[in-house]
Parts: sequence; C-alpha cells; structure tokens
Amino acid sequence: MPVHLLGRLAVVLLLNAAALLGLSALLPGFTLDGFTAALSLAAVLGLANAIVWPVLLRFALPFTVATLGLGALVLNGALLLLGSAALDDVHVGDLWSALGVILGLTAITTVVGGVLALDRGDLWYRHVVRRQLKRSKLAVGADVPGLLLLEIDGLAHDVLKRAMRDGNAPALARWVHERGYRLESWETGWSSQTGACQAGLLHGDDGDMPAFRWWEKDAGRAIVTNHPKDAAEIERRRSDGRGLLYADGASRANILSGDAPHSMLTMSTVLDRDRPGRLGQDYFAYFASPYGVARTLLRVVGEIVVERFAAVGQARRDVRPRIKRGFKYALVRAYATVIQLDLQVAAVTADVLAGRPVVYTTFLAYDEVAHHSGLERPDTLAVLRRVDLAIARIADAVEHAPRPYRLVVLSDHGQSQGATFRQRYGEELADVVARHGGGDVRAEDAHSDEGLSSFNAGVAELAARDTAAGHMVRTAARERLRDPEPSGIPEVSVMASGNLGLISFPREPGRVTLEQIQATRAGLVQALRTHPGVAFVLVRSEADGPIVLGHGGIHRLADGSTKGEDPLAPFGPTAADHVRRTDAYPHCPDLVVNGTYWPELDEVAAFEELVGSHGGLGGSQSHPFVLHPPDLPWPDPPVIGAPAVHRILRGWLAGLGQDAYRDSDSPGESTTTRVAGASSAA
Repeated sequence: MPVHLLGRLAVVLLLNAAALLGLSALLPGFTLDGFTAALSLAAVLGLANAIVWPVLLRFALPFTVATLGLGALVLNGALLLLGSAALDDVHVGDLWSALGVILGLTAITTVVGGVLALDRGDLWYRHVVRRQLKRSKLAVGADVPGLLLLEIDGLAHDVLKRAMRDGNAPALARWVHERGYRLESWETGWSSQTGACQAGLLHGDDGDMPAFRWWEKDAGRAIVTNHPKDAAEIERRRSDGRGLLYADGASRANILSGDAPHSMLTMSTVLDRDRPGRLGQDYFAYFASPYGVARTLLRVVGEIVVERFAAVGQARRDVRPRIKRGFKYALVRAYATVIQLDLQVAAVTADVLAGRPVVYTTFLAYDEVAHHSGLERPDTLAVLRRVDLAIARIADAVEHAPRPYRLVVLSDHGQSQGATFRQRYGEELADVVARHGGGDVRAEDAHSDEGLSSFNAGVAELAARDTAAGHMVRTAARERLRDPEPSGIPEVSVMASGNLGLISFPREPGRVTLEQIQATRAGLVQALRTHPGVAFVLVRSEADGPIVLGHGGIHRLADGSTKGEDPLAPFGPTAADHVRRTDAYPHCPDLVVNGTYWPELDEVAAFEELVGSHGGLGGSQSHPFVLHPPDLPWPDPPVIGAPAVHRILRGWLAGLGQDAYRDSDSPGESTTTRVAGASSAA
C-alpha cells in the first residue's frame, strides 16, 4: 500500500476517533472510556465497513433501495451495536443511540473532512466498491476509448465562461488551462428547452416539438415532455433504434434515453417493466457506501436551510426579479441538488468502472435553482460549484476504468432572466387571451417543476419493478403515480414555455388561420401583437402563408419580405429560419407568441413564474455550450440545432474507434448544415 495512502488512512482513523469521543460527551446512551476506546471503535467500524458491509450488501441491496437508503442506515447502526459489544470500554444503549452516533459521526467527518480535503478520493469507494462493480475485464474493445457526456442542464455558454473565470467552475477551468479543453458555443432552435434539445442531441431529430408542452388536436390532449408516458411517446416517434447510446450505452437522469440499453431516472423509460436489470442494479454504487445515505440525509437538511435563508435574504434586500419560494420548493431543490446529484455521480462512476462505451447524464441542479433564484445569484453559483465538483469526482474515477475515456461537458440550452409577464403587467397571457378572445380559455399548467418531475420519475421507476419492493413502493405512492385525469377539450388552450406562449383552438380542426381568428375573435391578434410584453406572433394567413406580426411590422416567411419594422430583427439572422421551421410542424399551435426581449438589460418576460426561463428566443437561452478535449474536432461555427451536435458526437464516437458508429456523418459535414437541412429528419 502506498505511503500516502497509509498516511491518509491514519488521519481518517484519528479524525473518526476524535469525533466519536466528542459524541460520547453529547449523546445519551453512548459512552467511551477514554481516547483508546474511541480509537478502537473507529478501527472496528473501519474494518466492518471495508469487509463486512460489502458482503452484507450483496443480500440487503434490494431492501436498502426499496427503503430509499433508510435500510442501509439501520444496518449500519446494527453494525455499530455489534462492534461495540465486542469492546468492553464502549457502551451503546440501543439502536436509536447507534443511529445518533452514525449521523453525528457522518456530520463531523463530512465537515472536517471537507476542510482538510479528505473527502476527495473516498478511500472505501475507490478500493472496495470498485472491485464489486468491475465484474469482468473487457475482453473486446478494452483499448477503444469511451465517451462520457455530462450535461449541465440550462447553463448558457457565457454564464459558464464567467463562472470559470470567477472560480465558480474551478475543475472545468483547470481542464481548459491544463489540458487544453476548448469551450464552444452552439445555437438551439426556437424551442430552447430540454425536450426538443435532448431529442436532437440523443436521437438526431428534434422536429415537431414546438415547446415543453403543446396541444395535439388529432390526439385530443396535451403533450407534456416530462410526463413519463408522453416522454415514452416522444421517443417512440423519434427513435430509429440507433440513438446516440444504443451500442451498450447508459442514460442517467435524462428526458429521453438515446436507445440506451442501460437507463436510470430517464423519463421515457421509467415505466418500462421489461427493461433489463434487477432492482437496485443501477443504484448499486450509491447505496453501497455505508455512510453515503447518512451523509445525504444531513446534506438534504442543510440544503433546505440554505434555500430558506437565500429566499428570505432576497426578500429582505428586495432583490429583483424574484419569485415566492415556499417550503415545498425547498424540498424539491434539496432532492435535485443533493439526492439526484449523488445518485448520478454514483451511477455514472459505476458505468465508468463497468467500461460502458458511451454514457450521457443530465445534471438538473443548476437549472432548477436558476429558475427560482436567478442565473448568477450567489446560491445558484454555489450549486454550480457543487456540480463542478461532481464532474471532477467522475473524472477521478476514470483512472480506474478498464478502458480510456474522453470527457465532454455540455448543455442542452441556456436560460434568460427577467421579471415575469405577470409581475410586469399584472396579468398572465391567458388573461389577455380571455379578455380579447373570449370563450372557454384554459391556462394549462405552466408551473410544472422539473425537479419534482424528476423525483416522481425515480418513484415511478422503483414502482415499475415486478418485485415485492416494487409493489411496496406502488402502494405507498399510489396517488403520486396516477396520471392526471383528462378534463375535456377546452375551446382555447394557452400554454407557456418560458417566454414562449402557445395558443390553440382545440375544437377547431386543422391550423386555424388569421382570417378565421379575426372573424370569430376580432381583437385577439391585434391585442397580442401590440402588447408591450409580446415581441411577435406567428400565425398562418390564407393570403400570405405563414407571417410574423410585430408591433410595427410584418415578416412574411414564405419569401422573407418585410413591411415596416422587421419583428424578427432583434433575434438575430437565424430567427426567421427557426420560426419558419416551427410553422411547418404538424402540431404547430394556431398562434405562437414570443415574449419581448430587452437587449439593454438582457432580459425577457417569462409567461411562467420563473426568474430564469427558457423556451423561446431572446438572450442566452438559445446559446448552450460544449466543452471538449482538444483531440476531438469541432468544426468552424456556426453550429446550429441539436441534430447538428448529435452528428458531431456520433462522429467523435466513430473517430474514437467505436465501430457501431462508423456510419455517422463526419463532423465537418454535420455542422455546415443550416437550420432547415440540419433537421430534415423532422
């Protein structure tokens, strides 16, 4: 064993002994007869966790997963009781006392270990769990590099650039300075949201997905991207069976699976009971750590406190824009930024140690907090630093992998910030439509939380298993797993996706034209196009085809001609291509509204109650990034559309020697294609 490893073990042992001695003075039912007793107990616990725990876990894993880790905490308490019984100078009263010792020891060692940098490396994890997960050496393709694709949801290119400069993404900054990594920008379509962007990134087809949620007249219902059944349907429509991850790849915490054989917390597969793998297999690394669950529980409590402190602080300082953040959101934030983040790190590390050829995971934490706190507020950047550390820990595991890996960090879209439409004008988009259009107007749920949806996906995934544990979870979470009851077909449907608004007339067949709307709701289109919170409205005209109406002008998409002020001019040279493509979707809404963008403040007004938002045009929401090693070629800009990035990624896999992707387009060919050509699969 190396000298530095022996030294680290000695420091950890002394730290644990000191912590145990302190706890004996604080906790009733736990006593130690001096420092020697504390040192003996620390040594016994270390041996039990290194030798007994892995054997015990082979039989207890389904129980620990089904109880969301609480079973592991109880078992660890039982080990403490057994260990203390073998030492005459150690006294633990009962199981509750043992659990208190476990939680207290975890809290102390987490704080002190973090200060002393003892948590970097996680000795037990590296040297025991690694052997358990690495079941067999790769007989074929061991020298072929794998590709790790680590997505930071909602992080814009310019925000990351500032974060690396200012020390809020130190690991990624080191990669740039020391390894020559390159930071590239690319451009999304009009629908700058996770559903469409991941469909393009993972399946090469982001067509006919106008927003995060939209109404389909032929189906008589709304499609919501982060509902498992809808995500499965979206993937069915776009999958050709050869997605980005189809060749023994792994999908972790994504909306779509990329046809990965191995998936966890992936919205499109959580209800698939035929998916291979035993209960807990994908969660093994997370529940294998003896103190991992206890550490997570303590960090959840800490995150709730941090969130409430940040929310109160914003209100006290009158920080604007801001939204009301209640205790329910604090729980959701804690799940997204602690539990799911830990699960992802463990799962991806397990994939690395198992030698998976390609892995894709989406870190939701930054996006979740940026929505509610703001893009670069202090607590948001603190979460970004945590994601940066998670990525660094995954990178640390690569040196133990049975194959070499290339690590790529990317985002699916960015976010734009600003006071919401309702905060600015005292009403929501649905109110404007109701006042000028009349009829039965239904404002579809514009407040569905991605963090909460991800938690529900995790519960659904466990419940989908045909096991006793799965039945137990189904029974306990029956209401949470039930799909919303359909509430009939409204006369008018209004949906929001950031500063993108969708207005449909579900009872009217086909695409309703401008002339039809003016005949039945004379003032609606005029009220929308002249509203100060609306930049432009897309509508189909019987006379002119698809047109874009703004405050002081018209843009005819068929021939590109304009009259008056071009309403698309503030959104860049590709805006017309993006809008034209959306107009051609079979499920394009009757009216599509893009909120105003104020370039002097770099602000938008979301139709949802979110400080940071995405879904339309305006600001950094349309400009995500790819951070890649220098030996993976990136073509000359511009790279436009997620399908273009998909082809680059496939080209990288082929270039690394993965034969399953040899039929891919070359990177150079994929990125010179403009919006229309890049998405021809739609």
